Amino acid sequence: MGLSSVLRSALLILPLPFLLKRFQYCRSHVLAHAYCLHLEIMKLACSSIIVNHIYGLFVVTCTVGVDSLLIFLSYAIILRTVLSIASRQQRLRALNTCVSHVCAVLLFYIPMIGLSLVHRFGEHLPRAVHLLMSYVYLLVPPLMNPIVYSIKTKQIRQRIIKKFQFVKSLRCFCKD
Repeated sequence: MGLSSVLRSALLILPLPFLLKRFQYCRSHVLAHAYCLHLEIMKLACSSIIVNHIYGLFVVTCTVGVDSLLIFLSYAIILRTVLSIASRQQRLRALNTCVSHVCAVLLFYIPMIGLSLVHRFGEHLPRAVHLLMSYVYLLVPPLMNPIVYSIKTKQIRQRIIKKFQFVKSLRCFCKD
């Protein structure tokens, strides 16, 4: 599974540098992000970028579409198996784990889709929106993933609730 995932990624991304190399660049060579983004580089080109647009949409659609289908099928199998478990407690525990996994997957895909849409169709948006979306895409998944999985731990959840109650009591204390 890991090898097929790496091969798929490599095969989908491999043509991008070659597609970018054939362009003539006449605009500024300054990128708006702290990292190299295919959409931004191809917008610096003077020639037609329609092939790159089509290929980029194909890569995003193929990646998100295939991944979504496989995730849906795996969760359908998991739910079928979980619902066949006799104990209600075990079912709830298994479904709790599934919810965490779905949240982690959404934390990865939503910023990716948002960034892609902003770069493709948000040319009229301020530059700050583009920067914000790029940093959300870059930082939110790795920062939020541990939080999603640690919230399930009872001790951590209780400490977080206790902290929020402390902040709430401070706010009430300050009002008086």
